[in-house]
Amino acid sequence: MPKLTVDGVELEVPQGATVLQAAELAGKEIPRFCYHERLSIAGNCRMCLVEVKPGPPKPQASCALPAMEGQEIRTDSAMVKKAREGVMEFLLINHPLDCPICDQGGECDLQDQSIAYGKGGSRFEENKRAVTEKYMGPIVKTVMTRCIHCTRCIRFAEEVAGVEAIGAVGRGENMQITSYLEEAVNSELSGNVVDLCPVGALTSKPYAFEARPWELKNTLGIDVMDAVGSNVRFDARGREVLRILPRINDDVNEEWISDKTRHCVDGLMKRRLDKVYIRKDGKLTQASWSEAFAAIKAVDAADSVAAIAGDMVDCETIYAAKALLASMGSAMLEGRQTGLDYDVSSLSAVNFNTGIARTEEADVILLVGTNVRWEAPLVNTRIRKAIKNGAKIYAIGEEVDLTYGVTWLGNDAALLARLPKAADDALKNAQKPMLIIGGGALSVKGAQGDALALAKKYKLVTDDWNGFNVLHMAASRMGALMLGYAQKGGIKDIIKAKPKLAFFLGADEVDFTQFSDSLKVYIGHHGDKGAHAADIILPAAAYTEKNGTYVNLEGRVQRSDKAVYAPGDAREDWSILRALSDVLGHKLPFDDFAACRAAMIAEVPPLGDIGVVSFGWDAPKLEAGAKGKIAYPIKDFYLTNPVARASETMNRCSAELIHGEEILEAAE
Repeated sequence: MPKLTVDGVELEVPQGATVLQAAELAGKEIPRFCYHERLSIAGNCRMCLVEVKPGPPKPQASCALPAMEGQEIRTDSAMVKKAREGVMEFLLINHPLDCPICDQGGECDLQDQSIAYGKGGSRFEENKRAVTEKYMGPIVKTVMTRCIHCTRCIRFAEEVAGVEAIGAVGRGENMQITSYLEEAVNSELSGNVVDLCPVGALTSKPYAFEARPWELKNTLGIDVMDAVGSNVRFDARGREVLRILPRINDDVNEEWISDKTRHCVDGLMKRRLDKVYIRKDGKLTQASWSEAFAAIKAVDAADSVAAIAGDMVDCETIYAAKALLASMGSAMLEGRQTGLDYDVSSLSAVNFNTGIARTEEADVILLVGTNVRWEAPLVNTRIRKAIKNGAKIYAIGEEVDLTYGVTWLGNDAALLARLPKAADDALKNAQKPMLIIGGGALSVKGAQGDALALAKKYKLVTDDWNGFNVLHMAASRMGALMLGYAQKGGIKDIIKAKPKLAFFLGADEVDFTQFSDSLKVYIGHHGDKGAHAADIILPAAAYTEKNGTYVNLEGRVQRSDKAVYAPGDAREDWSILRALSDVLGHKLPFDDFAACRAAMIAEVPPLGDIGVVSFGWDAPKLEAGAKGKIAYPIKDFYLTNPVARASETMNRCSAELIHGEEILEAAE
């Protein structure tokens, strides 16, 4: 490890570190615009200049300079100060005085660094350059006159998102950043360029002119749009969440989130259920809580009662419903609302065992019946990193664009039993082989058994590596499975039992025609499919309006905090079930949320430990012999749940990016 000094402080740095990284290890702040820890080095903004000896007597860009033995680095000399002032002066030559009307105001790197490192005045007297606006789609708003050509957006699109849709044209002062043919950037991760932009050139189009950062209350939360469990921050003003931003968690989402996670926020207050409804003479009519509870009690269901958990429900709600059913003598619980009935006798056999972060270490990956790009975009970015490290990717299923090169083996589940020679040889010789089986394959009879046979054949599981992975798409799935929400025959067994009373906990993807003999009670927050089919609607809180525990696809237990209060008469789900239990004569043994969570943890202790649950490898022997075509379960990435379907932004993304509709905008 090289030894060097930074402003007189001697330290050792890792081999391959840059001078900028060395300075940060010494506790020195180095200004930068183009440099970003997760992107390749560009070295084009020149803001990170430092003085280095031995070397030429001039300032050098620290982000692109390797740290070497014996270097003497100065970050605070007169030469460095003058050089940074000069760079800032050049950067501000063409930058417009937009701060009062710029959405980046208050959280702008250019503002902060111009105050900290700028000269305080400008000698530029010529006319400023202006740049025509570019169109980048329904997510990203552009004001390209503000652009300082840091190229972060270009590098993100190419290296992380995997779509070469953003680039530069022209040279020098005439250089302009634009999307390909000025079309919408067709990526499910495009909103991240707004976070990356150090100036106000790229801002959020749906959030434009909504609020200033100092007006917002920040709350730490967990995303429920997919099963990745991205760490996010809810920014709220008053009783409304105005935006959702990513939080850094290197083990889960790094610092990225999908566009659906970020921009479904405008759907949180639309189509909301904020009153109790009872269906009378075929029409839903407004009612009181006591009337609704009395109508449920009147069914006299005894033990003929079922609970179906939706895709976005927290573990506490799932537990409260389970406790209520148990007190009524029923165990008809199911979390796989679309009809999947895979074996759950071993949770390790339905878990993403490798872990999201360790996906980067795999050297051969076999994808089976999964469109990872839509089902888990931030697992897809990890696969891209594995490819950069030399991994080979094979896939069984319908061919789709996954943003990287894939050897497609065909779309027949029978291939699981007889892999082509190239894939067979690659898996046999792999040091860290990885299998990812998705919901499309799990819906094919025998596919889970074939996948487990592959795990044994190719030694996917060793002492320090588990390459067997099931890719779930629902944020509630692993938590529900840990709490026992899985019938042996799936939801079909519940339908056969014809329960007199059925609770749908935010479950909107169920085939409700199969429950014609049941009193359907929908406990949810949006007027979507479940509410349309329900006999009784009990309005509940959305994920931003309650505390909750969620378990992601790798078995990581995480907690989300309450950002705002639910609207109208809506209540937190657990409290609805607690109040109902009183009326039904089966009083639940908790009176507040903390007691509910404590009871849940007492029943399933791992839900109390924040972090990854270790299930232990105990693969069951299952029926094999899968055959037939595999269909991907997600048909439209942007409209997969009630919140997204209520979002105007998500509907526009679907129309333009999925269905190719032309969106016309008025000239500004």
